[in-house]
Amino acid sequence: MVEATVYILRCADGSYYTGLTKQAVEARVWEHNNLPSETSYTAKRRPVELVFSETYDLIVDAIARERQIKGWSRRKKEALIAQNYEGLPELSRRGHLVPKT
Repeated sequence: MVEATVYILRCADGSYYTGLTKQAVEARVWEHNNLPSETSYTAKRRPVELVFSETYDLIVDAIARERQIKGWSRRKKEALIAQNYEGLPELSRRGHLVPKT
């Protein structure tokens, strides 16, 4: 079975990057900080810091989770990073709509 890890990095500019790797997450973070790349999101936002990770037994589950997190607001990602799982539902986009009066 091949494990896959979904991770969130905090970039030097304060933005978040969500990714997926089948290698050790620490090695992937090192690559984000050290490998030359002109086109990657993190290359111009170094250094990056690992702030969250989850490991899955099935790559399809990891892919689904990565896509889910990428669609989340900054506030919802920060709740996940803080492990505030109870607060996640109220941070959904639908939960923040203001009713018209």
